[in-house]
Amino acid sequence: MGIPKKGSRKITVDSENFIWLIRRKETYSQACFGMGLNIAVEHAEESGSKLVILTDKINKLQSVTPIEVSSWINQAIKAGWEPKKSGKPFEFIVSS
Repeated sequence: MGIPKKGSRKITVDSENFIWLIRRKETYSQACFGMGLNIAVEHAEESGSKLVILTDKINKLQSVTPIEVSSWINQAIKAGWEPKKSGKPFEFIVSS
């Protein structure tokens, strides 16, 4: 299942279009254990594996900027994420 269009944001990284989304509600781990926000990313035009960016930003009061997301997408691609190739979600851990 893809990222819903409603509530997602578009971003272009190295002339490739992606969409990204932060969950509106906290997950159980975020609420109970203070885990950071998760960001889902996928290629906007071609189906493939999703990127799940695991951040250390504890709540939505710490903003996530498009510049950060762009940088994290670049880093994930360098770390082996192939956005146009199908497969299981690629988890990428970042810290601010």
